[in-house]
Amino acid sequence: MTGPDFSGALAPSLDDFAGLAEQAWARVPEGFRAVCGDVVIRVLDFAEEETLAEMGMEDPFELTGLYFGVDLTQASVSDPSPRPAEVYLYRRPILDEWCERGDVALGDLIEHVLIHEIGHHFGLSDEAIHAIEDAAE
Repeated sequence: MTGPDFSGALAPSLDDFAGLAEQAWARVPEGFRAVCGDVVIRVLDFAEEETLAEMGMEDPFELTGLYFGVDLTQASVSDPSPRPAEVYLYRRPILDEWCERGDVALGDLIEHVLIHEIGHHFGLSDEAIHAIEDAAE
C-alpha cells in the first residue's frame, strides 16, 4: 500500500481542535474580526442535551456548530447583552463529517463551520449563508 501511514495517528483532542479553531479565526480578515467584537469561541465534543432538544434534534452528530447571543442586527447599546456572544464548535460531529466527506482538510472544515456561525452573529439566516456559499463556489 502506498500513501500516508496513519497507523500512529490520533484524533485531535479538544485542545488540538481549539488550536485549529484559533488558527481559523486568525485567517478571518481583521475587519470582520473587529466587527465581531468579543465573540467567544468554545469547543465541546457535542452539544448539550437541552440544546439539542431546543433545536428539535435527537442525533448529536447533526449539529456541528451553534451561535449563541444577540446578533448585530438586534444588539442595542441601551440593552446590552449580559454575556458575550459565543460560537460553539462541536468536535465529534465535525470530525464525523470530515471523515465522511474525505475531500476537505480538517482545518478548512473547522473554518467553514466557524464562518457559518459568525454569519449568524451578523444576523444572517441559514438560508442566506447557504446562498452566499453557493454563489462563492
